[in-house]
Amino acid sequence: MATSLAAQLAQIAADSRASFNSKALKATHSKSLIWEPRVAAGQTFAEIYQVCLEGFEDLCHLDARFAHFGTTLFSEQSQEADRTQMTVEENAALDKRVDSFLHLVGSRLRLMPAVKAIEWLIRRFRIHEFNTAALITTFLPYHTIPAFVTLLSILPAKIPLEYRFLDPYIRSLTAPPRAAIVQQATNRPEFLSTISQYTLQSCRARQEYPGLVSFWGGVMAEAVNGMLDKMRSGRRSIQLENDHLLLQQIGPVLSEVLVMKEVPGIQIASYMIVTILAAKGSLNDGALAAFMDQLVHGWTVDTYRTGLVCLCILAQHRSAKQVSSRVAKALMKVPNLVPTLVDINREHRVDKLANGLALASLDRVTKKGDIRSLPLVNSLLLANLLQEMQIKVAYKAMLLAAHKVNDQVDEDGRIRKDLGSTLVSLSQAGGDAGDAIRSAIGEVDFDIEELELKLGAAIRPTLAIEQSPADEKEEQEMRAIDKQPDLDSTLQELTKLEPPAASCLAQESGSLFHDLCTVFLSAAATQRDLERFDATPVLGRPSAPSNSFYFSFFLRVWCGPFPTLAKVAALDRVKARLKESDSADRDFQAIIPYCAVALSDPAKKVRRAAADLVAVLGSLLKDSSGQSRQVWGNTDLYDKAGIPSMLDRDSLRSLLHSVLIPCLEEAVLHEGHIIAALVSALESSKGSSKKETEKRHLSHATRLSILKFLCGHVMETPLLTVKLRLLRSLNQIRSISGTSRTDLLLPLLRWWAALSREEAIKLAARESLDEGLMEEAVADVVIANHATGLETFFQLVNSPKTVLRPNLVQAIFGRITKIWPSMKSDTKSATARSMFAMTQNRPLADQGSIVTEAVELLRRVDLTTDILLEFIDSLQDEVKLATEKPANKRRRVSTTEQSGSVALQSSPELKAALSKTTFVLELVQESDPAVHPELLPSLFTTLSDLHQLGTIIGSELGYLQNLVLSSLLEMMPAYKDNKDLSIDASVGHGDVLATCIQKSSSPAVINSALLLVASLAKTAPDVVLQSVMPIFTFMGSSVLKQADDYSAHVVNQTIKEVIPPLIETFRRRGRNVVASTKDLLASFVTAYEHVPSHRKHDLFISLVQNLGPEDFLFAVLAMFVDRYAATDNMISFTTQMMSSFSVETQLQTLIKLLDLISDTLKPNPGLSSTLLGGDGAGEHDSQKIATKQFNLLPHLLANRRLKREITQLAERDDMETGKIRDLYATLLESILALAATVKGKKVLYSRCGDALSNLLNLLSIAEFIKSVETLLDRPNVGLRQKVLRALELRVDSESIGNAKSREALLAFLPQLTAVIRESDDTNYKHTAVTCVDKISEKYGKKDLDAVAAAASTIAGDHCLGQSSQTLRVMALLCLASLVDVLQDGIVPVLPVAIPKALAYLEESLDSEEPNTELHNAVYAFMAALAQHIPYMITGAYLDRLLTCSNASAAADLDDESNSNRTHCLQFLAKLVDPKVFYNALNQNWAFAADCGFSAVVEHLQILGMALDKHSKAVVAKNAASLSALFLSSMDLRRTVASGPVKSSISPAELDEIETKISDDALKMIYKLNDATFRPIFSKLMEWAWIGLPKNDTSGRTLRLFAVYGFLDTFFGSLKSIVTSYASYIIESAVKILSATDFKDASSKQLWRRVLHTLTRCFEHDQDSFWQAPSHFGAVAPVLVEQFLHAGSVDAAEDLIPAVVELAAAADSQEHHKELNGALLKHLRNGQAAVRLAVVQCQQALTGRLGEEWLQALPEMLPYISELQDDDDEVVERENRRWIVGIEEKLGESLDSMLQ
Repeated sequence: MATSLAAQLAQIAADSRASFNSKALKATHSKSLIWEPRVAAGQTFAEIYQVCLEGFEDLCHLDARFAHFGTTLFSEQSQEADRTQMTVEENAALDKRVDSFLHLVGSRLRLMPAVKAIEWLIRRFRIHEFNTAALITTFLPYHTIPAFVTLLSILPAKIPLEYRFLDPYIRSLTAPPRAAIVQQATNRPEFLSTISQYTLQSCRARQEYPGLVSFWGGVMAEAVNGMLDKMRSGRRSIQLENDHLLLQQIGPVLSEVLVMKEVPGIQIASYMIVTILAAKGSLNDGALAAFMDQLVHGWTVDTYRTGLVCLCILAQHRSAKQVSSRVAKALMKVPNLVPTLVDINREHRVDKLANGLALASLDRVTKKGDIRSLPLVNSLLLANLLQEMQIKVAYKAMLLAAHKVNDQVDEDGRIRKDLGSTLVSLSQAGGDAGDAIRSAIGEVDFDIEELELKLGAAIRPTLAIEQSPADEKEEQEMRAIDKQPDLDSTLQELTKLEPPAASCLAQESGSLFHDLCTVFLSAAATQRDLERFDATPVLGRPSAPSNSFYFSFFLRVWCGPFPTLAKVAALDRVKARLKESDSADRDFQAIIPYCAVALSDPAKKVRRAAADLVAVLGSLLKDSSGQSRQVWGNTDLYDKAGIPSMLDRDSLRSLLHSVLIPCLEEAVLHEGHIIAALVSALESSKGSSKKETEKRHLSHATRLSILKFLCGHVMETPLLTVKLRLLRSLNQIRSISGTSRTDLLLPLLRWWAALSREEAIKLAARESLDEGLMEEAVADVVIANHATGLETFFQLVNSPKTVLRPNLVQAIFGRITKIWPSMKSDTKSATARSMFAMTQNRPLADQGSIVTEAVELLRRVDLTTDILLEFIDSLQDEVKLATEKPANKRRRVSTTEQSGSVALQSSPELKAALSKTTFVLELVQESDPAVHPELLPSLFTTLSDLHQLGTIIGSELGYLQNLVLSSLLEMMPAYKDNKDLSIDASVGHGDVLATCIQKSSSPAVINSALLLVASLAKTAPDVVLQSVMPIFTFMGSSVLKQADDYSAHVVNQTIKEVIPPLIETFRRRGRNVVASTKDLLASFVTAYEHVPSHRKHDLFISLVQNLGPEDFLFAVLAMFVDRYAATDNMISFTTQMMSSFSVETQLQTLIKLLDLISDTLKPNPGLSSTLLGGDGAGEHDSQKIATKQFNLLPHLLANRRLKREITQLAERDDMETGKIRDLYATLLESILALAATVKGKKVLYSRCGDALSNLLNLLSIAEFIKSVETLLDRPNVGLRQKVLRALELRVDSESIGNAKSREALLAFLPQLTAVIRESDDTNYKHTAVTCVDKISEKYGKKDLDAVAAAASTIAGDHCLGQSSQTLRVMALLCLASLVDVLQDGIVPVLPVAIPKALAYLEESLDSEEPNTELHNAVYAFMAALAQHIPYMITGAYLDRLLTCSNASAAADLDDESNSNRTHCLQFLAKLVDPKVFYNALNQNWAFAADCGFSAVVEHLQILGMALDKHSKAVVAKNAASLSALFLSSMDLRRTVASGPVKSSISPAELDEIETKISDDALKMIYKLNDATFRPIFSKLMEWAWIGLPKNDTSGRTLRLFAVYGFLDTFFGSLKSIVTSYASYIIESAVKILSATDFKDASSKQLWRRVLHTLTRCFEHDQDSFWQAPSHFGAVAPVLVEQFLHAGSVDAAEDLIPAVVELAAAADSQEHHKELNGALLKHLRNGQAAVRLAVVQCQQALTGRLGEEWLQALPEMLPYISELQDDDDEVVERENRRWIVGIEEKLGESLDSMLQ
């Protein structure tokens, strides 16, 4: 029982948030977003509340919606709230308020006020424990900011289940990545639901913000995408179940979000999610339709554009059906819907949405009669938004809607009228949409004619044709018939006409046929009218079997461009007439071709009626078995010609029963079937099955008869439609029994070609045919290899008449192109020859199209090798003819004249030759030259001829050469792969290519030639190797200059393919390969400067690699330097090129380069004379060449990459390392030997030293120092100095932490000091001192004894005591560094060093030209002393240094010198003993003044810096010396004027100096107390007044001027604090004002300064100092008396402000009265200036004091009244202004008082 109770109590304690553990309470209280836990633990709620309340108030200023929380969460009473003591209901209410606040504050979590406000909720209400989920969700959009990590740190140990994924991040206190949040949302629906509900609540309360919406949208989209991937299954049932489950999870959220119209952002986010669902989920149409309805229900003006995109995507994943009524209504309301859909269609498919909308709109028309949507449907169909099939479906739906509309829906017929208009406009539309619509019209199953009659509109489009005058006349006649009252009267008129004798297929029947046809079209609408028309006598129906008019009329109707209804009626009329008994004994075979035409009609109804007619014809033939029958139309069907090539009975029976009747059903279904049936029947039957063959097999004679029969009708019929449709079949029949279709139909071609263009257009337009189709059909009658047909073609294209018909010309050439593959070789050759001849004829103005077509034909067809060879061979004769000179004339002419004559006379021939050559070479290029490798010899010959031709005409003919070269290039693979093909090496093809490269300036030609050379070098090397050297020479001046990538490829390919075989050839012949390739190398080196910079490196690396870097790299480098010298660019390039090879190769190259230099200096040079041109050169030239090479060598040795690689190899211990060491030893031996050789040649020896220095740098510092110890024993001081200089550079690059380097360098210091002591060479010593400086600065603190010994040596006579200025400078700089290193350890050296340094400083300034380097070095040394051991700078040293500094400041040195001096003085001011420093400044003041303005200003700046640095106690302790210094400085003006100061300082400079003195004096005063400063002030005033003899008036004036300048600053800066000090200046000021001599400028300036000082003192009086009668009485009378001098001074600027400020300070009625009375007396002064000044003063007093001053108005009025009539206008005007001022202050007029 006890155990159970304990467990229950433990559980209660665990669940309870209340605790009596003080440590736990403190830990809970320390949870804070702002403060550290240790700080937060000690805070009270009152303190926290005050801070957090400020943040809450700031939030309220940002958003008024926060205000109501001020009465709950942030009220004063909230400080006492304790959640653990609240009831459940109270906590629930509090939770609601907290949630509401968190939703609202979420948008401002980046602001500190928001964090403060949440801090209060955490600290007081513990929302991180009670409202954990809401708090985390609020912060989650900001999961990347530091505040979120802070939140994680204060969360309780147990957090909500959905946020358990944050545990790892809570433990590590890191921000969770977005991927973790998305993964949680994907796998945990409860988490996704939490953030979704939080977002929805924010949106409902209008508390959302963009960050929350984008966060939710992004996470939701990625989560839905992940869930779809996770739920994907191959089983349909499981996939449907998973989709249903997913919709259950997110469907309600999306449903609500989609209709949140007030939050467009979240709607757009939901569109994205719905799009993902539709694209990746297997949603059924119902779900997609529901989403579409919900989407349009909620979209707004802000979201409809994005919603349309989503809607389009949803529709694309839905079945092709109409959209719902809601969606359709919403879409119709969208402004500019169709343009918007067109815009969206650029990125997304919209066809299904547009199709569904169109269908829904048409459904509204049918059911509700809503025609408002018809324009929308019209726009949708024409906007290219729908696929062809969708357009057809929509148009058919519109047709169906028109059928369904009845009187109930459309009572007034308006709907049908609008539908008809829309249908008609759509049927006449252009483009793909119009074609699809017209196709749809032909596919409808219902009666379109009936619909046209119902709507009163001709839906089916008719082809618009250009009307001739005859057509217009016929149209007018037809209109006349239309305008007749009715059809009855028309038919009545027809009864009066007699039947004509001629057939309607005759030429003269046109007018009557058109009249009858018009009536027939009107009567065809109803059966009754049609019967009446058929019975009219003019048709001759009773005599139809014997007379051709009746049947021919209807034949022409159904073959003409008439409505389908009329065609069907015509066929039915003929069929009905044939069924009558009198037709049984007649042969109607002439109707059969026209039936075949009807069977190929686009309209299915026409084909069905034609099929019925054929069946009747077949029954007639079957019924009349064995009877001899008269043929209808035998004599007059086609004028007098009758029926051509009539069929016998068997052939007729075969045509009907074996060909036409069996295929009638298929022919009805498809318009092209009858064509295929005829072709199948007339062709041989080898492709048919046995059964089908037996059934349909026709004999040769029968097939030939049928062919002739049909061809005869084609020839005779006047109807182009009949000709065209029959030719579709006939043009597929090549020949039967030796009779080709060309034999039978060639006259048709000639007839058609004989027509003029206008006649052909007219004939085609009459039947609404495309002229081009007729042209092609007529041209197709000619078959391949038919000599007569091809000859006819050539005759036609050469006929001037045919030229005027470009369509026919195109058709003929198109036909030749089509039959070209079937031609025999000789026919092809003959045809090509004819075409080629056409192209070479000079085209006349109207024959351009013939030539163009001939050219295009030759380009399109596949020319054989023989044809191309014939064309190329013809060029040689052409070139020979064009280039041979005319016969010599009898008179003698010069060569130049003769050449000009040749060129001039041969111009036409040359043009023809060039034109022909261009065309032939283009044909070769376009004919796939790889297939015709036999053309290679001829093409090389042509290339040679082009060079000759180009020389004559003065042009390179680059285009033609490139054509030849590119063709040859394409042939190379064939020669490489086919061993039977060979190239004759003796012909000289290589020379031809060399000439190309040499003489051409075209990059394309050169590139092609080089590629060809490369290919030949691989395929047939003997052809080009003899010409390689000239080729590479020409490359350097041409192709290497090109910057394009293709040229780079060409060069690389050439180098790769040509050079290796060339080098191998030289090796086989036993020649020196380097010397043999000298010209090749020279060509590349010469071209270097022309090669684009980005290609240089790769080009020469490729060159060296293909040559062999071991043998050629040194030669290339040497030639580069020899030609371009060792410039920076060349050094960089050669170094980079060297670095591209291995270390072994680089060292070998350096050794060979040294050998080459040695060879250069020999009396009889070897290889160097070949490579560098040193053969026969003198000694001087040899040294020049060697110097060039030596200039490069040190830079190659200094290559960092080489050093790094050698270091890496040195760390290894293998065979390769040993080889590298051997090479290094050889290199070192070579350079030392060379140094010995050139020892007498200074320049070369110096360069050799540089190379040796860099060579030694390749080693580590320790190894280098060992080498240095032996080299320093050599007598060559220059070499030793360079070694030490290299050491100096090495020290700079060494790391401080490298112990080995430190030990080696410190151990080397004694040897360096020995060098300084023992060497006599100044430069050597200088370098040694520099090394000591570098080593000491970097490593000195590790061995102070060694550094101290070096310092002693440097400060001694062997270094610092030397006469060399540069050595002195270096020694001083080194000592400055050593001071930093040794600090107190350098003290023993200073007694020697400091005097020398100061002496050098004085020396640097005494010379005519100051030595700034020495000057700066001394100051650097002294600054180091002042910084580290200032106590060593004693008074004597300091006096000398300050004296030198003053002289330096006056010397006008450069900025660097001034900066160094100022830097040193600043250290002195801050660190030297204050007493010593101030005394030194005081003692050096006079000298500074003598040095001038710059020295004085610097002196004062240093003083001010010292005062800023030192404490109050220090300043007070040195007050005496400071006061003496300030007295001396304030006397500067007097001393400058009286002469003790030698320098000239201008008044402006004096003003600046005194300002600086005043500033420094204030700095001192700030650090003194009153007891210390008051005696100094008293002494100052006493010194200013009585410190000079009485007779020195001017001196006293100048001194007082300076003092009062200080007093002005003093009273102006310290203000009321020092007002009492005015008692010291009253007497002086009164005396100065009383005794001023206004004629003296200095005295007058002093007067003004005194007044200004008094004004400052009056202005800041806050202690009633000036109210004291003694003070006021002493000053006021004197001030008022100064108005008497108003004529000499500007009272308004100086005097009046002083009087006004005195009146304001002396705030007493008695003082005001006294002052006013004194002023009023002066108003009666005789001087106008005095009166004016007093009036202006009264104005200022009135304005400043107001009614206080105007209490004396009664005393003023008499004076004011007098002044109104003053003699001076200015005084009178100012008096009026004074009156106005008084009236403004009193608020009443003075007029009554002044009367």
